[in-house]
Amino acid sequence: MTDPQDTDPASVRKNTPGRGVRPEATAIDPAAPDEFGLVQVWWGDGKGKTTAALGMGFRAAGHGYRVHMLQFMKGGADSVEAVRGEYNAIAAMPGFSYENLGHYGWAGLKDGSDDADHAKQADAGLARAKELVAGSADADLTEPLDLDGDPEDGVHFLILDEILYAVAMDLLSEDDVLELVEEKPENLELVLTGSHDNPTYLHDVADLVTNVRKVKHPIDSGQRARRGTEY
Repeated sequence: MTDPQDTDPASVRKNTPGRGVRPEATAIDPAAPDEFGLVQVWWGDGKGKTTAALGMGFRAAGHGYRVHMLQFMKGGADSVEAVRGEYNAIAAMPGFSYENLGHYGWAGLKDGSDDADHAKQADAGLARAKELVAGSADADLTEPLDLDGDPEDGVHFLILDEILYAVAMDLLSEDDVLELVEEKPENLELVLTGSHDNPTYLHDVADLVTNVRKVKHPIDSGQRARRGTEY
């Protein structure tokens, strides 16, 4: 039987992390997370996989943790302008950095791009991801990191955006990604995104697997990518 005292408003507030105090913005100073170290997988045919990863990245950076995003397969395309709102926002955010190893166009499509170039970029992305994971393994992730430091010197939160698409398109192998997860240091939060195909090969090693499902999407009726929502 539940003790009524455990459910009264005062007790509920007392047992929450913020003790019922309304949160407010504070200055961002270098800090270290207490509970990082999970592997997150975001896949599906719905819009929002990268967006979710970015949202968590901004949240982590807002606490003073060092965050980096490495993007696979996101080069230029005729459907978007040569600017992305998230890059501008990341550049203005202390402790958050990014890099892009995509190539123009999309692998497997007749859009004028060369599939061999896509494969070369994916291989370069994998090599860079290994470098970033190794740098974090050498760093003390239980301590604050320089918010302006090079990402290869260690980060608390690493996003490998669209890496799962690279596997689905046979630009990388499942074993490539599994090896990255295996090499991940204990306190590094690792987020992997992409792919309309279920990455079942990761189910046993991931702590969180989210399927972002499409119910309805304006692209199906001809809506092109919009500045401020898709890029």
